[in-house]
Amino acid sequence: MLWLSEVLLQGQDMQSFDELVVELKKRAAEGELFFRMDVKPPFPDTPPDWEDRLEAAFTALQ
Repeated sequence: MLWLSEVLLQGQDMQSFDELVVELKKRAAEGELFFRMDVKPPFPDTPPDWEDRLEAAFTALQ
């Protein structure tokens, strides 16, 4: 199970929501099957529909 808080902690060098999307796509491609959003991304450019966008990014390759 991949948690959003874990991704954010491990990628503290990420500076934007778009970088987070890229990281989630990478994790999905590496074989992660399940993803949970337990926190809101702290980036100033986080869009209002962030949950839908992250889910779409993670499941796009599955």
